[in-house]
Amino acid sequence: MTFELVHFLIKSIFAETNLMYKLLLRPLLFLFDPEKVHYFTFSLIRITASIPGFSALYRRLYLVNNKKLERQVFGLTFKNPVGLAAGFDKNAVLYNELANFGFGFIEIGTVTPKGQVGNPKKRLFRLKKDQGIINRMGFNNEGLEAVIHQLKKNKGQLIIGGNIGKNTQTRPEDYTRDYLTCFEALHPYVDYFVLNVSCPNVDSHAKLNDKDYLEALIKAVQKANHTFIKQKPILLKIAPDLNDHQLDEIVALVQDTKLDGVIASNTSVNREKLKTSSARLKEIGNGGLSGQPIKDKSTRVIKYLAEKSNKSFPIIGVGGIHSKKDALEKLQAGADLIQIYTGFIYEGPKLIKSINKELIGS
Repeated sequence: MTFELVHFLIKSIFAETNLMYKLLLRPLLFLFDPEKVHYFTFSLIRITASIPGFSALYRRLYLVNNKKLERQVFGLTFKNPVGLAAGFDKNAVLYNELANFGFGFIEIGTVTPKGQVGNPKKRLFRLKKDQGIINRMGFNNEGLEAVIHQLKKNKGQLIIGGNIGKNTQTRPEDYTRDYLTCFEALHPYVDYFVLNVSCPNVDSHAKLNDKDYLEALIKAVQKANHTFIKQKPILLKIAPDLNDHQLDEIVALVQDTKLDGVIASNTSVNREKLKTSSARLKEIGNGGLSGQPIKDKSTRVIKYLAEKSNKSFPIIGVGGIHSKKDALEKLQAGADLIQIYTGFIYEGPKLIKSINKELIGS
């Protein structure tokens, strides 16, 4: 069989697979509860990846290897700039299999010191008309020990980020202790850290939005970082709903503490200009909004941070990336890397390849 024929067959399978996802698999999955579908999808990916030849097939279909895609950011070399945002693989159980879909990096977590069930169900909702998701998961995860157990299985295929937070029941005076516990325990197993201080789905987060406390937290984590022979980059994840004054404070904070970078942005609490009815939104209740509805808000934050700081620190752009055009907008606004989450759910794994192919001009 000639190379041209093999190449044609792979492209055909790739096209048919994506068409099957959008026309058949996605509509079927979207009939069921989003959280149950999430775990079903996890099982499906894990099972198929364990079948001989399937992981290789996934890599053939979705992986793009090209030196043009490499990015040097906060001292790390990324194979490509397209990552998977935190929240998808909370407990680091699927990152080796997800690597087959072409991601340049995967962020696990949010991880808290102790496992916790999170908020009561139902807590995950699709906004199909808006191509968005509302969640109020509440940092549900199995805790540090379980995550470390999984990270010891790392095959080293791509960069792993560790998104860390505090337990819901932790008292305000012990918040820093929770972050330090996660940081010190995960340090040998992840390539960079994210301080998640902007999640709208966890109660008693007010202190984490205080600039003075944030500065103290960052300095405490940096001090712990310097106890290790090799330091790991530390980033801050911020909300898309910040006003210009608050963003100015973020720029000053990052520059004053010499933080390694910012992730812009987390989910939004804003519900303006949605196609979903107000009655449905009232029925869903509170939670963080992600996907297409926050695309422009996230891009605005990225652009503001990049211009205001004169690009003095790296930015990972996330929020509403559902196409290669959306990805380019984030990068042109000033993002050094990007992450997808909701777009991965709505568009399927083809999204990663289409972005990477666009970036190399083919």
